[in-house]
Amino acid sequence: MGPIILETKKLTKEFGGIRAVNNVNFQLRQGELMSIIGPNGAGKTTFFNLLSGHLRPTNGQIFFCGQEITKLPSYKRSLLGIGRSFQLTNVFPQLTTFENVRVAAQSRKLTYGLWKSWKCYEDINQKTESILRRINLYEKKDAPAGTLSYGEQRYLEIGIALSTNPTILLLDEPTSGMSPEETRQTANFIKELSKQVTIILVEHDMEVVMNISDKVTCMDNGAIVACDSPVEIRKNPEVQKCYLRE
Repeated sequence: MGPIILETKKLTKEFGGIRAVNNVNFQLRQGELMSIIGPNGAGKTTFFNLLSGHLRPTNGQIFFCGQEITKLPSYKRSLLGIGRSFQLTNVFPQLTTFENVRVAAQSRKLTYGLWKSWKCYEDINQKTESILRRINLYEKKDAPAGTLSYGEQRYLEIGIALSTNPTILLLDEPTSGMSPEETRQTANFIKELSKQVTIILVEHDMEVVMNISDKVTCMDNGAIVACDSPVEIRKNPEVQKCYLRE
């Protein structure tokens, strides 16, 4: 793996005196596919929201590529290279599949003419088509996003995140609600995607986690219980105690 690209120091988030994230020290290296597991209420999604800027921490620090980003809003973190998908699909249902991705891709263009047609921006259109082919939705580029299947909307959301040129991609339960076959295909897609972008994955499907992850972090009660290879995590007694309740 490469150098440390994302780091938190004593990261803490409290809600009315309850610590959802508790003094988390976390490191992610460039090129890693890191999965975060833990029982419901462990603090996984809250931790994601702190990393992406959707929540402000109570205490602690966040560093990205050596720069402290603790107080930066989510849109500035996105511009720096932190992409994000959500537990619930987050697309524009009335826009076409093509338009959903193009709008995100266009947000990265530094200058453009206010009165020009979108058809003039050939580079953006080509990028959009490339991403749609990558997520296997090119054939449905003209379909309203709201008419896509649940699994296709999950892929579209990943495509929207990819169009912003992320250095790190945060995927929050991407296989949730999918059939076994869709889950298998999505796991393979994420593994292949990790060759081009560093990924942090929150996932409940342990088979997916163990098959595709380079490292696994287990959280419970807002704290990190263990961080190790899938093989070591599987046999870790503390992980079994908190996650499997053995």
